[in-house]
Amino acid sequence: MLHHAPLLTTIAAGLVVAFGLGFLAQKARLSPIVGYLAAGIVIGPFTPGYEADTELAMELAEIGVILLMFGVGLHFSFRELLAVRKVALPGAIAQMTAATALGTGLGLWIGWDLGASMLFGLALSVASTVVMLRALEDEQLLDTRGGHIAVGWLIVEDLAMVIALVMIPVLASDVGGPGALAGELAWTIVKVGAFVALMVVVGRRAIPWLLGRVADSGSRELFTLSVLALGIGVAVGAAYLFDVSFALGAFFAGMILRESDLSHRAAEDSLPLRQAFAVLFFVAVGMLFDWRVIIEQPLALLGTFLVIVAGKTVVAFAIVRALKYSKQMALVVAAALAQIGEFSFILVTLGADLEILSGDARDLVLGGAILSIIANPLLFAWATRAYRETEDVVPIADAPREYEGEDHVLVVGFGRVGARVAEGLWARGVPTVVVDDDERRVETLREQGREAILGNAVRAKVLMAAGIDAATVVIVAIPDPLNAGAIVSKARAMRPEARIIGRGHRDVDVEYLTEMGADRVIVGVHETADLMVAEADSRA
Repeated sequence: MLHHAPLLTTIAAGLVVAFGLGFLAQKARLSPIVGYLAAGIVIGPFTPGYEADTELAMELAEIGVILLMFGVGLHFSFRELLAVRKVALPGAIAQMTAATALGTGLGLWIGWDLGASMLFGLALSVASTVVMLRALEDEQLLDTRGGHIAVGWLIVEDLAMVIALVMIPVLASDVGGPGALAGELAWTIVKVGAFVALMVVVGRRAIPWLLGRVADSGSRELFTLSVLALGIGVAVGAAYLFDVSFALGAFFAGMILRESDLSHRAAEDSLPLRQAFAVLFFVAVGMLFDWRVIIEQPLALLGTFLVIVAGKTVVAFAIVRALKYSKQMALVVAAALAQIGEFSFILVTLGADLEILSGDARDLVLGGAILSIIANPLLFAWATRAYRETEDVVPIADAPREYEGEDHVLVVGFGRVGARVAEGLWARGVPTVVVDDDERRVETLREQGREAILGNAVRAKVLMAAGIDAATVVIVAIPDPLNAGAIVSKARAMRPEARIIGRGHRDVDVEYLTEMGADRVIVGVHETADLMVAEADSRA
């Protein structure tokens, strides 16, 4: 009977085997992505036993790509990029150029033509968002200056890949001569520009309005459905109407959705499905991997691995050092980038569809990705030890520096609002501990003799270091409602007795943060209006 349900069996086999092997990879302190890729190899056509439907798996992978890019757009932050633009922008461009050149040279040595070799090199130049963020979080470096540089660098790479996904099909098209190619390229730019203009002019108004109406209905499942319908619908509609890739359409849908007041809720509600299809994406990619390349082309595979790990590490290290950063900082950034992942898989799949890349090139990229993801934790652990041994690095949350007092107020965020709150409490003699993810702020506070913990308060270790188990009040003063909600939820779970006060901008933030566990949410507009009324009434 199961042969009549190939879609069901493919999904079931993919998820079950991915769960088992992903769990084993996690236990072995490897990225679960290694397990997901291995699951694809196990149920793929190049290994004995059960063989899943490859065509169906690739269609599921297409949904995975859409939701991956939708998530990238939903969390894309120009603010984070601008904060480290002086190193991330030139660094990412220079490193991608150098890595692409190394990969191109390797491809030409293997015997491929220039176009295939360049696309192969480009696939080796971009790091995995999932792997990097996981490595930084595991080593508690995401909130350090080195972590911020690495994330900004990654954002530039992601943007470059979005552009590449638009340009590659045009450059690969069979048009006659440079003039025809230029015309095709110009027409593609016009179509992409029209799509972007439509999203900016119409989408920025229509999407938030629609989400607001759905949220007012009070149906959570309908809201989740609307988010997924918008993400997938915009991606498919963009491909049909403007002939742009699913990935680009989904990316812009996420970017526009981020501007909505309900973006935090949209990200939270759609996360489980995005993660599930991301797993199926990695499984489908693993199904394409022919393990025989290890035996038939060992030198080419070794060369691919060396370009990813050794080549990219050396180039990134040299670039960061040239920009006047310390050796230890350069090591952390370089190690974080010494792997490849989801964008590389998207590129080689696109290259195969356009008949630019052969199956051998795809296998080498997949094999190099698996090896680099396995090796990356070892390289990153070595770089991390060197980084932490320097005197200019503020101790992280799980270091010996912890607050040992009790009955104190915990202030999360030391921006304009948080700083004013903390200074006011200190002036009144109230024991107060600040949690902030900016090293310089924490370092300055500690130099002033104040209690301050470095880290993202959404993590339990950070809150424990700040003495959450003995705090009486928790004030979440950060401006981002999505992160604030996660912190409120975590603080409520760890310290039910504490009074939790949040900060909001609109009525929807009050509802969201209250739902997450806040006792009170203060909205600046409301408080200002109330003070104005009181002031006017006192003089009447």
